[in-house]
Amino acid sequence: MIKPVHFNYNEQTAENNYFQEEIDHLSSQKIQDKALKEFESFVQKLEDHGIHVVTVSDTEKAETPDSVFPNNWVSFHEDGRVGLYPMFAPNRRRERRPDILEILKNDFEIRDIVDFSASEKDEKYLEGTGSMILDRSKRIVYAALSDRTDESILREFCQEFDFECITFTATQNVDGQRMPIYHTNVMMCVAEDFSVICSDTIQNPVEREKVLTSLKNTGKEIIEISEEQMNHFAGNMLQVHNAKGERFLVMSTAAYESLNSNQVQRIEKYGPIIHSSLETIETCGGGSARCMMAEIFLPEKIKTN
Repeated sequence: MIKPVHFNYNEQTAENNYFQEEIDHLSSQKIQDKALKEFESFVQKLEDHGIHVVTVSDTEKAETPDSVFPNNWVSFHEDGRVGLYPMFAPNRRRERRPDILEILKNDFEIRDIVDFSASEKDEKYLEGTGSMILDRSKRIVYAALSDRTDESILREFCQEFDFECITFTATQNVDGQRMPIYHTNVMMCVAEDFSVICSDTIQNPVEREKVLTSLKNTGKEIIEISEEQMNHFAGNMLQVHNAKGERFLVMSTAAYESLNSNQVQRIEKYGPIIHSSLETIETCGGGSARCMMAEIFLPEKIKTN
């Protein structure tokens, strides 16, 4: 997780992220202060549940207002490989930091880096686990194609990392028009035994059935959310586990409060919910809890005394 230093509204990403809103009544410094407080509270809640969080501070020298969302530029894999991704917004490309990988090498094995970022010159983008929902155990990627999720780069990823690819188009209502959803991870989450999904956003019935059938065939209980709940980031969730192997579903407080009791009960069959208030980060950044966590699957180094 990346501790924010210059968090603010990013005009470059607002072009196709319809979840973003400007907070005109607050100064830039006040927005940063509130975002930092939300970040620190979120990290503390995770650690209180025994979840290991590696935190790295953003840099002062480069203005990177969205650095709090590291899952878009990097992914970490069980075989020791790291994926680096092409980013739609030029100012987000500065978030890719080799020094962070060097920090991780203290505790984890990094055996190779697979860098897809050269496709930025061709204006083709694939924003990590924002663009891709990875079912790692079943080796399936679910991806809503958009300006930020290019199918050709997606298929390169799937070939390189040995995933099956399930693509579709997902849209949301924006002032009475259906517009492409910028990241798949705002409309669906895949956990070990269940999936939270707003399938109404997949308006093509053939594509919708393809996604739902794949989820069912891989043993997932499907927990549907509405588009209104999605607009409160109820799709932007991530299942994590602590050192004891206990599993939790992590989300924002806004997402949690949008759920009904039946949805909460169905989720909690599989483990407790952790939620934290991320109001400023969600409003200005257009991303939520899942976007803030770049989960580490790298092999841990065996330390000797």
